Amino acid sequence: MNTTYSFEIYNSTSLLPLEWNSLAVNNIFLTREYLEVLENSCPVNMICHFIGIFNEDKLVGIVITQFLFAEKLESFGERDQCLKTSVRNFAFKNFASHVLFVGNNMLTGQNAFAFDAAIKQAKAFKTLHKAINQLRKDLKAAGKKVHITSIKDFTATEIEPLQAEFKNNYTFSTQPNMIFEINKNWKSEQDYIDALSKKYRDQYKRARKKADGIQKQKMSLADIKKYEDVIYELYFHVAKNAPFNTFFLARNHFSFFKEIMKDNFLFYGYFLDEKLIGFNTLIKNGNIMDTYFLGYDETIQREKMLYLNMLYDMIAYSINQGFSEIVFARTALEIKSSVGAKPLKMYGLITHSNALINHNIAKLFNYLEPKTEWQERNPFK
Repeated sequence: MNTTYSFEIYNSTSLLPLEWNSLAVNNIFLTREYLEVLENSCPVNMICHFIGIFNEDKLVGIVITQFLFAEKLESFGERDQCLKTSVRNFAFKNFASHVLFVGNNMLTGQNAFAFDAAIKQAKAFKTLHKAINQLRKDLKAAGKKVHITSIKDFTATEIEPLQAEFKNNYTFSTQPNMIFEINKNWKSEQDYIDALSKKYRDQYKRARKKADGIQKQKMSLADIKKYEDVIYELYFHVAKNAPFNTFFLARNHFSFFKEIMKDNFLFYGYFLDEKLIGFNTLIKNGNIMDTYFLGYDETIQREKMLYLNMLYDMIAYSINQGFSEIVFARTALEIKSSVGAKPLKMYGLITHSNALINHNIAKLFNYLEPKTEWQERNPFK
């Protein structure tokens, strides 16, 4: 029997099929609730779409896409002010400012789709390909031409069946996903400390001593709303000083996230002399803990080793609560490595709508993606 799949593109979570969450049981980032957070508090330069793949009337696949357009973006990242940055920003604005992501550009890892266990994968990817082409046509009809289409983030094994279907796409690899595996024998933070070599135990002690005077507080929805403006300032300071940015969060993102996701979204504020000087966020995703956005006052961060202390706090909480791993995601690779996270190489596929540019997509990609030199650390005995 020849199975053919169909697809439906939705531009609102209110239109999703009732059984959507039955395919998202293993990934909170594909659930209707999380997608509602995205839809209602996403960056100003992002439009989300959701794709359902059907076998006759049965929903057998769910997909998230994000269309990013640079017109409303104030900054692409201000840390690297040099000629290459200017060239990169010019190239980005003129040849890559309209990007369709199949997946979630705000997270690291395979958060693009989930399929029914009985699905024929090759046919599902063929249907996904058709859906992407249709979405590009729909966006063009709405006056938003897609320059680049990117399918992300996958491990070496996960990317192979996609490469077979999307043959004209360039396979790229960016910064790795930093994964912290929690030893099954660890029951407390002390077990983690005991596993560190002397050099990194000393680093831990030094960081904790530097943090004297800082109060850490688990913040409720009311707290997040109360400090919303300060939170946004702290977040924005960190975000705009990153080497490269394609979006900035909406001001109400964290409060809306807490309101919808409740205890699955954790928000911790760091206070010095009763003033909020930093925060970090965590998302419970089954037995995996995902780190999310953070913010801090740079002057205090350096003096108090605040970022490093946040990493230690995330590790301590995840061990105490029995999680199996922490997804530390990209950026700050060396410091994450120094607390025990290991790099996992991630891949994506990319294609350009202009045939000539697509032929030279590898060169364009190297302009748009800043290279990061870093040294991997091993803090354990």
